[in-house]
Amino acid sequence: MFSASNPPIAAISVTELAERMTTQPGLQLIDVREPDEVAIVKIDGFVNLPLSQFANWSEQIQTQFDPHAETIVLCHHGIRSAQMCQWLQHQGFTCVKNVTGGIEEYAAVVDSTLARY
Repeated sequence: MFSASNPPIAAISVTELAERMTTQPGLQLIDVREPDEVAIVKIDGFVNLPLSQFANWSEQIQTQFDPHAETIVLCHHGIRSAQMCQWLQHQGFTCVKNVTGGIEEYAAVVDSTLARY
């Protein structure tokens, strides 16, 4: 699915994400965690596209999201979201960013009321 020749993935910190979510409505936000993880904790505005269900949503990615709009991807710690960022780049998405530290860091740094697991 991914090769060693992948372009570098841009990163966004959880504090920058929180700021951008309040100042820039309309960001494309994707959460690649599993439904049971999202049931524990989620950030409003993120669309859940679980990596395990890739076959169910991958063919609609170009119509569901604008490949030229900024797209921010989140998971638990940042590994699965990095994989998704690479895949999106291969699909022609031009402005993809991975949330460093994922929702775990978001809960620790930005919003301590969020559940952690």
